[in-house]
Amino acid sequence: MAMARPQLAQTEDEEEARLDLIFHALANRTRRAMLRRLAKGPAMVTELAAPFDMSLPSASKNLKVLEKAGLVDRSVSGRIHRCALDPDSLRDADAWLDFYRGFWVGSLESLARYVEEDETPDSDPASRKNRSKKK
Repeated sequence: MAMARPQLAQTEDEEEARLDLIFHALANRTRRAMLRRLAKGPAMVTELAAPFDMSLPSASKNLKVLEKAGLVDRSVSGRIHRCALDPDSLRDADAWLDFYRGFWVGSLESLARYVEEDETPDSDPASRKNRSKKK
């Protein structure tokens, strides 16, 4: 039984709740490792649990968090549970991060310019002090 993919958010609150689910799922190193493995291709729950010292029910709980966030699709055939990465939710997280990426890139470039200017040798240390006050 495959879990239904979360529907597209209709409101800002729903979008924020969706991002909360995604970042909560990504906050756990075991779940990130499972996603990393699924990026190589689909896998059974037993394969995903194998690298960790955890029971199959524990692995399944982690996968349910990933499913709820829309990061993983699970299909069931008899007793076989096969999981696959669903990258759409990762795209949503990346779009959110991209908004802030511009801020950080601009801030880091500004810092780099400041450091480069400050490293320029001046014959008069007072002029360096005055230059930093102007910024």
